[in-house]
Amino acid sequence: MLQLGILGLGEGRSTMSAALQSKKYKLKTICDAKDELCKQRAKEFDFHQYTTNYQEMLNDPEIDVIAIYTPDHLHAQHVKLALQHGKHVICTKPFIDDLADAKELLELSEQTKKKVFVGQSSRFFEPAKRQRADFEAGLLGELITIESHYHADHRWFLEKGWSLQQSFKWLYGGLSHPADFIRWYLPDIEEVMGYGMISSNGRKAGLKNEDTMHFIFKAADGRIARVSGAYTGPTQPAQRDSGMSCILRCTEGASQADYHELRYSVTDKTGEEKIVVWGDSTLKHYFRFEGQSHHAGEYQNYLEYFADAIEQDFVAYPDMKEGIGTIALLQAMDRSLKTGQPVKVKDVLKEHGL
Repeated sequence: MLQLGILGLGEGRSTMSAALQSKKYKLKTICDAKDELCKQRAKEFDFHQYTTNYQEMLNDPEIDVIAIYTPDHLHAQHVKLALQHGKHVICTKPFIDDLADAKELLELSEQTKKKVFVGQSSRFFEPAKRQRADFEAGLLGELITIESHYHADHRWFLEKGWSLQQSFKWLYGGLSHPADFIRWYLPDIEEVMGYGMISSNGRKAGLKNEDTMHFIFKAADGRIARVSGAYTGPTQPAQRDSGMSCILRCTEGASQADYHELRYSVTDKTGEEKIVVWGDSTLKHYFRFEGQSHHAGEYQNYLEYFADAIEQDFVAYPDMKEGIGTIALLQAMDRSLKTGQPVKVKDVLKEHGL
């Protein structure tokens, strides 16, 4: 059984639940800079081994894995320290916010031989897992194209002061999920072209960056994909629409995984359509808190996958290299929004010697 430390107890709340319910981990210590939040989580989970000092957790020789859920701009430093102290690392997405840190982290991971896994949780949700298994089993044939979106009525975000800061971008906070689905199936994205705008709702609130975006990706082998996000307006009812979907169109079949609705439909090469909708027990595994605000089931799925990777010594994907590649793709998308021109991902990587 691996011993786990958790840094950052906002999003880390889901990982606390996941670790405490997993047979593959023992939760050793939790850490947050805010003493009040530590006490709140300690009371909520009846788990009282906490500290506000990250160094104290790093110095604990019994901790095998550190899971990092701090603000994006702190990820690189927190991952670096964990590797230097001989820990395996789970880091929430986006992996880092500055590719200038990437080369040092890659070298450090090689030197220490410790595994780094990027918590791209959407891959570990039931419909996405089933879709991937069917695709890998060859039920759909060869992939022709993939479409993904994340659309949500997040007008309530506009009432939060931090969402109106220049540093907040829906591109990273929201669109990174469907963009990751694209990379899962087409990892070698060569070029991206996109358009974005601030909706009238966003403008009225004072939003600084785009809340509505559409992108086309081109892979090195010529295949294309589409991704979109819209975040500050109404959405269709769930019977007709899904907040987040991934659609595969292949040579002999097609499939669609709908995230929040726990719904999956597939037309395989026999031409037969199947629809799977998971029930309350599965829903309770994934969403353990109020509403659908924390996705603890996905976190437990990926925690246990990472435990298997450590014990059986295989690469847990997304690994550090894939996490860095996704940041390069997102930065290329950001640049295309600014310039109105196609951007090559390799040019973004090259600027940082990657």
